[in-house]
Amino acid sequence: MARIIVIGGNVHSLVQFRGDMIQQMVEDGNEVFAMAPATDLEGEAANLMTQKVSSKLQTIGVPYPPIPLNRTGLNPVKDLHTILWLSRKIGELKPDVVLAYTMKPVIYGSIAARLAGVEDVFSMITGLGYVFTGDSMRQLILAKIVIVLYKIALTFNRKVYFMNPDDRELFRKLRILADNGKAVLIHGSGVNIDHYAFKLPQTRELVFLIIARLLWDKGIGEFVSAARLLKKKYPAARFQIVGPFDNNPSAIRRSDVATWQAEGVIEYLGATADVRPYLENASVYVLPSYREGTPRSVLEAMATGRPVITTDAPGCRETVVDGVNGFLVPVRDSEALAAAMEKFCRERDLIAEMGRKGREIAEARYDVHKVNHTILRPMDLDRFRAQCPAGRWSPVSRSSKA
Repeated sequence: MARIIVIGGNVHSLVQFRGDMIQQMVEDGNEVFAMAPATDLEGEAANLMTQKVSSKLQTIGVPYPPIPLNRTGLNPVKDLHTILWLSRKIGELKPDVVLAYTMKPVIYGSIAARLAGVEDVFSMITGLGYVFTGDSMRQLILAKIVIVLYKIALTFNRKVYFMNPDDRELFRKLRILADNGKAVLIHGSGVNIDHYAFKLPQTRELVFLIIARLLWDKGIGEFVSAARLLKKKYPAARFQIVGPFDNNPSAIRRSDVATWQAEGVIEYLGATADVRPYLENASVYVLPSYREGTPRSVLEAMATGRPVITTDAPGCRETVVDGVNGFLVPVRDSEALAAAMEKFCRERDLIAEMGRKGREIAEARYDVHKVNHTILRPMDLDRFRAQCPAGRWSPVSRSSKA
């Protein structure tokens, strides 16, 4: 049917967050290429991660060409090199459709695709991140730059997917989208409700879990402060953090985590490629983030049957019906967070009850198959079947649009 290039922010996300969507594209008869920069890990760990993801993609017939992109840096020379590299690569592959997600791939991928002559460009706004979650001078300057770049890049898009209505409204307010008809609202990345099977939560000992990159704007500082408060009343309660360190400007230092562990407040369990064992061992899932697209970890927790405490913030508030499948708390408020966590300490029956409700919401609203349908429908990939009835092509032999 169609040749599609999917451009992501890091190699790990191609499988972890977009794997079901890419597989659906392939099963529908499309030819797919997946591109992303190498992982932020270093040395042999980076090579192993890249090889692992590349191998998984190859099993479903998806080539993985790595791209030269610094996910968090702001170097105009390097960024221009990325755009030119992407433009040449896209020109070689001659795709019918380019789909990009996360900030830099959206901006540079959209511009590169247009330079390569691709008309069907789609972007996914997976969250606004560091640039839009603070008011420091650096963040305000970066926000002005990013807004201009988004305005340029998104003029080349047919549709732009938003994971929550707040981000869509902000783009409208800032006039980033010249045509508001391009906006498509989706329910995050969705979650594979078969892969994340429902399990009754254990309440013998209370385990509060957060899964996130080690960033301050994920609310990890508030989680630690709340844990410190609760430890005084409930010394047996456990507070666990799972996730990788990061090179983002909002990154938490390893020394901070070591201090918290030495204090006996939290257990840092490291990074993992499979969060299911940690979710199954948890009683309550917590994510006090300042802003998200739609937090994938919350959807995984809901599918597993865990009640959720998250913030009344863009992207987070949509996942929880307050008092039904969890609780919403104000952003940057560790005392309110501790109070919400204490409700589960006092009323343990709420854990299973709210966990079941969360699973029901995940099945009804966030099933990855339903979300993928919402993403793929605006692309109208069937039209390429009529244009190319003979079937497959190769990057070398295909010299023009089918």
